Amino acid sequence: MTDFDIPADRAALLHAVADALDAAADELIPLAAEETHLPHARLTGELARTTFQLRLYAGEIAAGRVHDIRSDPADPGWPSGPRPALTRVRVPIGPVLIFAASNFPFAFSVAGTDTAAALAAGCPVVVKAHPGHPRLSRRVAALVGEVLPDGVFELIEGEQEGRDALLDPRIKAAAFTGSLHGGRALFDLAASRPSPIPFYGELGSVNPVFVTEAAFAARGPEILEGWVGSFTLGLGQFCTKPGVILVPAGSSVDLGVAGGALLNSRIAAGHREARAALAAHPAVRVLVAGDADDTSASPALLATDVASFLTHLDELLVEVFGPTALLVEYTGEQDLLAVARRLPGQLTATVHAPEDDPLLAPLLTELAQHAGRVVLNGWPTGVAVSPAMHHGGPYPATTAPLHTSVGTAAIDRFLRPVTFQNVPASFVKGLA
Repeated sequence: MTDFDIPADRAALLHAVADALDAAADELIPLAAEETHLPHARLTGELARTTFQLRLYAGEIAAGRVHDIRSDPADPGWPSGPRPALTRVRVPIGPVLIFAASNFPFAFSVAGTDTAAALAAGCPVVVKAHPGHPRLSRRVAALVGEVLPDGVFELIEGEQEGRDALLDPRIKAAAFTGSLHGGRALFDLAASRPSPIPFYGELGSVNPVFVTEAAFAARGPEILEGWVGSFTLGLGQFCTKPGVILVPAGSSVDLGVAGGALLNSRIAAGHREARAALAAHPAVRVLVAGDADDTSASPALLATDVASFLTHLDELLVEVFGPTALLVEYTGEQDLLAVARRLPGQLTATVHAPEDDPLLAPLLTELAQHAGRVVLNGWPTGVAVSPAMHHGGPYPATTAPLHTSVGTAAIDRFLRPVTFQNVPASFVKGLA
């Protein structure tokens, strides 16, 4: 047994990892900026989020909430029949494979949320580095490796190496943040193993915004300005980017937002192709064309009417990773419910409406069937690291809608319940 196997010591190790990353901030942030083109201020905040997350999860361990021990004493008079002494505890699922993301080089990468959650659960971790920031990945991995005991943490690189690791029988779960195409291929690979494993994939989401007539009449320009700020935040390279907004017909939008370099040339090419395909659809009008080249992009705004949107939903409700969005004009508020009922799984759905709007309750109720987080009179791009956060949703937003990749409940993904019957409590407590 190592320090990693003892919960109190494991919590201390997570604190030590956070301290090591904070101490190296002056080295890590410029390196991340060079590889990802993200601004220093954004990266500074993201590193702080990452180390806070490690400490928050350490607090969950220290509070005894991770292993969730539940005990029932023996009871010969139990109504369903004599009950033996039972103790239920959650144990680490085993070694976990993490596929790092491109768009958050700290918070969803080598020492990000998936890694922190798996370590908090007591699982050894193998991280498949993202090719968009290889030098940063190696440096963060070196810092983490200096803190953790041997055999607890490993970094690998390369697409084939990632696939090989996913098929390795020693790996007992995997987590992924990325595209629908790539994530679904890995999900299928995990399911094809002789012993399939849980694959927690975050794949894709459009995160639609529904604006009622009353909300638009009261603060239409403010809502549209907020939407532009949200879908262009980080040049639209957020999984929670609100890529579609539904507003009353006759709305106008002033973008007024500068472009910039995207994360890498592959993402720039993907954005350029997806934007061109959506703009070329016969039901779509180009309001603001924007510019896009091999490395950068400026915001583009496209539009359609709600009837066309519903007719061609599979072609128009698509994620465009980058600063491109679609405005959908409706003529009657029942159109909002009609769209809501047709939504595939989403990470988020947003409503702008007064609290006394008669459409609010049915709209919130319907959207809760399709999205992992429903936002009222705000914007979805910020994802708080907090106990009540759920960052997930029905497929194709994720492959595991019961679970979250952000917040303290993210640890649950890497724990497996075991009930011990007539086993001394001292033994069970030793596991947690």
